[in-house]
Amino acid sequence: MPSSLSFFARAAAFAGLVLIALLPMRAIGASQIFTLSVVPQFTSVDIGLRWTPLLKRLEAETGYGFQLRLIDNTPKFEADFQAGVPDLVYLNPYHMLMASKAQGYVPLVRGAIPLHGILVCDKNSPIKDLSDLNGKTLAFPSPNAFGASLYMRALLVEKEGIHFTPTYVGTHQNVFRHVILGEAAAGGGISATLEKEPASIQDRLNILYTTPGVAPHPLAAHPRVPQEARKKISAALLKLNQNAAGQKMLADVELDKVVNANYANDYLPLGKLNLERHVIAK
Repeated sequence: MPSSLSFFARAAAFAGLVLIALLPMRAIGASQIFTLSVVPQFTSVDIGLRWTPLLKRLEAETGYGFQLRLIDNTPKFEADFQAGVPDLVYLNPYHMLMASKAQGYVPLVRGAIPLHGILVCDKNSPIKDLSDLNGKTLAFPSPNAFGASLYMRALLVEKEGIHFTPTYVGTHQNVFRHVILGEAAAGGGISATLEKEPASIQDRLNILYTTPGVAPHPLAAHPRVPQEARKKISAALLKLNQNAAGQKMLADVELDKVVNANYANDYLPLGKLNLERHVIAK
């Protein structure tokens, strides 16, 4: 959906998409309906606009129904998957550790492009170097957003020796705007979310710091999702790599160049980063 659409046009379109997503099973002829919860990197409107076309394609390919659960903040999202509420969940790499430990969620697929956290500042600000951030307020989407906050804060404190005051503003979009408005000296995001911002936002920001790359956000399934369903869903997503329209759907939800995920290889090693001291439970 073009970023030039007005808020009201986007909201109206989204309302229609949500209505489709919440249709009862008999209306779409699905053999089974699975709920999907998505980490709130973006607003609920944007998440609905990005994910609903992909879910409709998956319905056509698999014969299952998919109901999108919209949760507007990360602490509620974390509590939701830790309680095992959603059948499927799209979540950040550290969340994958949390979800596996709490409920045994299994990653199905992930994007092929490594996840890099970025720290940005306004090009017009006096901030030119990490040392300029000592004693300043830095914006982050939420405490446990992985690349944009958790990993970033750990590296800034433990590796770079930067002392700062964090403020948590809900989404990556809010982070970038807080920085531009001068409400924070710098802010954490990830490369993929910055690249989805309009040029007017991207052109105002400098990247001060980038984290090492890790396996990106996976789509994971609760153990109650049958193995046959997991295979069908994974196969349908991998099939989308084969044409331009499918590739765009995947890119819109940050599953670019989707590949099969493996918990032991992709996510278990993150436990060795010793990030627990920076996790904030709410």
